[in-house]
Amino acid sequence: MAAGGRKSGSIFIFVALILIIALAVGAYLFRDTLFSLAAPAAPQATVAPPPQEQVEVVVLTQQLPLGATITEAAVTTIKFPKENFVEGLYFKAVKDVVGKRVKYPLSSGIILTTGVLSAAPVGSFASSQIPPGYVAISIPITRLTSVSYALQPGDHVSVILALMLDELDPNFQTKLPNLTGSVTAPGPIGEKGAGGTAATTTITGGGAVQGRVELDPTLNQPIYVLPSEAQRPRIVSQILISDATVLGIGRFAQASLAETSKTPVPASGPTPTPAPAVQQDPDMITLIVTPQDSVAINYILLTKGAKLNLVLRSASDTKQVKTEAVTLQFLMDQYAIPFPSKLPYGLEPRADSLEYQGQSVQPPATTTK
Repeated sequence: MAAGGRKSGSIFIFVALILIIALAVGAYLFRDTLFSLAAPAAPQATVAPPPQEQVEVVVLTQQLPLGATITEAAVTTIKFPKENFVEGLYFKAVKDVVGKRVKYPLSSGIILTTGVLSAAPVGSFASSQIPPGYVAISIPITRLTSVSYALQPGDHVSVILALMLDELDPNFQTKLPNLTGSVTAPGPIGEKGAGGTAATTTITGGGAVQGRVELDPTLNQPIYVLPSEAQRPRIVSQILISDATVLGIGRFAQASLAETSKTPVPASGPTPTPAPAVQQDPDMITLIVTPQDSVAINYILLTKGAKLNLVLRSASDTKQVKTEAVTLQFLMDQYAIPFPSKLPYGLEPRADSLEYQGQSVQPPATTTK
């Protein structure tokens, strides 16, 4: 029993010796790694970045309106990274911008570039909003023709044209039908009268309306038919301009003192209460169109029988669209509107015009106390 215990102890001691030797060998082989982990890290020296090369650029120090002339008091210079500097785009010295005019309203702190300055006098702010190759023209509007005054500068609209057309005599250039008169040929008139030497024209009652001869199907006799009323104009409607941009609504603001109304302050006495400002609906709108479209609009404005209407488009929709012109025949065919038949009965009371029921509302009577 004692011999077995001594044998087990010997084995344990032998295994322990092997482990100690293995750890010693591992420590010797990896001594550099162990020492580097145990030793504190040496502080690394901070390398300063190389200094960035800079240049001076001209910057605006105060707000300037459109067309203002730049003075030395309105600008200064600041440091700007040379790597971001574009030659010919920025100004390096104040003397390079003094005397020039600004093309747009500028805020303080803006770096001046060649694109915002002009050596010559610049136009109005409205002209700066018109793209090259386009022009601006004004047309009259009402609440109905301007989408209930919903239009604002920058909106895209389509312009719809409506015309009233008449048939004309191509030579006289007058509305049909023509007036007629009687012509007496030269020669004997009657049994005893002596004829004249030239034809004579007689117009009685201001001239008779020219009609036409038709064959009556019942009597089988030719009859002369005259119009019962003047010629009715025919209406046609079509999109004149597919896409136009709104430049302004109503009258453009003026900067002159004459356009600014001020309430005078009396030398003594109580200060009068200013009357409330009455907001008036705009009666004009200015559109940005092509030169050809402006000529067409000008022709229409000189025509009493033409009407213009504006329809609002989506802000992202600027494509050109094509539509079919609308006439009475187009409405009847496209929307399947039948021509009413003649019936042995009808509505009472008689209706000779179209009017929505209940829409004729009279304004309330004003009473004075």
